[in-house]
Amino acid sequence: MSSHHIIRDKQEPALVIANGESCSAELLGQLLEWSPFIVVLDNAIHRVIELGIKVDVLLGDFDRNIDLAQIQESQFPIEIVHTPDQDKTDLEKALDFLIERGFPAVNIIWATGRRADHTISNITNIVRYKSQLQIVMIDDYSVIYPLLPAPNTFQKWFAKGTNLSLIPVGTTTGIDTQNLVYNLDNEQLMIGYRAGNSNAVAEDGIVSISYQSGDLILMECND
Repeated sequence: MSSHHIIRDKQEPALVIANGESCSAELLGQLLEWSPFIVVLDNAIHRVIELGIKVDVLLGDFDRNIDLAQIQESQFPIEIVHTPDQDKTDLEKALDFLIERGFPAVNIIWATGRRADHTISNITNIVRYKSQLQIVMIDDYSVIYPLLPAPNTFQKWFAKGTNLSLIPVGTTTGIDTQNLVYNLDNEQLMIGYRAGNSNAVAEDGIVSISYQSGDLILMECND
């Protein structure tokens, strides 16, 4: 399995492969098909090599036993980026790297599952980058992305019955929605106290979501 590696002036999203639970081969193949630039985080490189994936960048603090020379040889001309900063996660460092390189968008896989602390951090930390990079985190059950703040209004077509969850990071105020089974009208969500889990699209058509302050993550979920 490999990516096409046809660089089209960064028109397609980059792909970041983290070190959480693997996704299905079908989903991985679809994302590789559309991702000409692939960044792998730290020790996930061993799992990626086993799958025969050719990558562009290996990034991390490399605080565990890892044979960089062997990886350099097997994945030549891979770029190895050492990021020892302990104040940020490897995923945050990867997003910083992509912003610096001028990428407008990124898909992220293998960022959920396995360790719960990593999953929570990976999902919630993406909100700080929402104005600099279009981020979509994907696994076999969810498509996760931060919504831009007011005065922007998120609008997207969904089929009736699509499961949607609105997850606040901190406190999010003035939330208004249209075309959900349980619409919100100038309401507030607060992490740990009230979230918008397990809502659904009321009818085929456009769903609109806006809010006044805070950070809001939308999850498109399936069982």
